[in-house]
Amino acid sequence: MKTVRTPEDRFADLPDYPFAPNYSEVPDGEGGALRVHYLDEGPSDGEIVLCLHGQPTWSYLYRHMIPVFVEAGYRVLAPDFIGFGKSDKPTERSDYTYANHVAWMSAWLESLDIQSANLFCQDWGGLIGLRLVAAYPERFARVVAANTLLPDGMGMPPEAAKPMWELYETIPVVAASELFDRFADKAGPPGFFFWRKYCADSPDFNVGDIMAASGAATTPDVRAAYDAPFAGPEYEAGARQFPSLVPIFPDDVEIPVNKKAWETLGPYSKPFRTSFSDDDPVTAGAEKILQARVAGAKDVDHVTIKSAGHFLQETKGSEVATAMIDFMRRYPSS
Repeated sequence: MKTVRTPEDRFADLPDYPFAPNYSEVPDGEGGALRVHYLDEGPSDGEIVLCLHGQPTWSYLYRHMIPVFVEAGYRVLAPDFIGFGKSDKPTERSDYTYANHVAWMSAWLESLDIQSANLFCQDWGGLIGLRLVAAYPERFARVVAANTLLPDGMGMPPEAAKPMWELYETIPVVAASELFDRFADKAGPPGFFFWRKYCADSPDFNVGDIMAASGAATTPDVRAAYDAPFAGPEYEAGARQFPSLVPIFPDDVEIPVNKKAWETLGPYSKPFRTSFSDDDPVTAGAEKILQARVAGAKDVDHVTIKSAGHFLQETKGSEVATAMIDFMRRYPSS
C-alpha cells in the first residue's frame, strides 16, 4: 500500500491548536503498517472522552471542545482517521473501504486498550464509531451521536439500486458553494448525491471551500487549517472517497454488515444521547431513528443544538461539550 505523510510544516501555527501529537501504528491489512495520529489531553487517569471526526475534517474540529472536557477533569482522545489530519494517507482511493476504516480504528482502539470510553461521534465518526460500539460494547460507557447515523438501507429492496444509480449518473458536478443548497432542495435529487459526486469527480475539490460553504470556516486561517492535511492531489484520496463509501444504495456490500451491527447496537442499554443540530441539512431526521432503535436512548433526555449546522463542533463546540459533560454526570453507566 503506497502512502504519503503530510509534511509537518503544513501544521505550523494553526489557530487554537496547541495540542501535542501522539502516534501509534495499525496493520494496513496488506502486511504493512499505518501511522495513526491522535490527541491525548487531560489527566491520564481521567474518564475517557473519545472524539471521532467525519469527512472532510480531522481532530482540529475538536479544538473548542477539548479544553472544556479537560477543565472538567476528563481525558480526551481524538484520533485522525487514516487519510486525514496527521495520520498516514494511502494514495489510491481503492485502499479506502468502509471495512478498512473500521478495521484500522478497531486496531487503534485495541492497541490503546481503551476502556469505559464516552464516545462523541459526528458524520463519519458515527458510521465508524457506532460500528465500534457494536463490536466492542464493553469498551464504551456512554454514547453521544451528533449529526450521524448507521445506515442500513432503510428497508429498500436491492432492485431499487438500479434507478438510484441511473439518477446519480445524470446529476452534474456542482461547485462547493452550491452543495448545502442542494441538500435544502427537497424537490430535486438527494443532496447527498451532489456531495458524493463533488468529492469524487470535481477538478476543483478543496476542503477549505467545503468548510466555508457549510458555514463552519468563517476566516481564512481556519479554512487553511482544515485544508492543511491535503498538500496535493495524492493526499486527498481519503477525503474524496469517504462519501462514496456511505451505504446509501441498497446494493452496497456494507448494508448487510451494518444490519448485523444493529443487532448489537439496538439492544445497547448504556446511556445513549442524540445531540443534533436543528438546521443540519445532511442528517435531518436521523436522530429520530437512533432514539427509536437504540435501547439506551429510551430513558435519557436528548438535546438539540440551535443554529449549529452540520459541523456543530466548530460552530458551537463549547456548548456541545458542556451538554455532554452534563449528560455524563447525570446518567451513570451500568
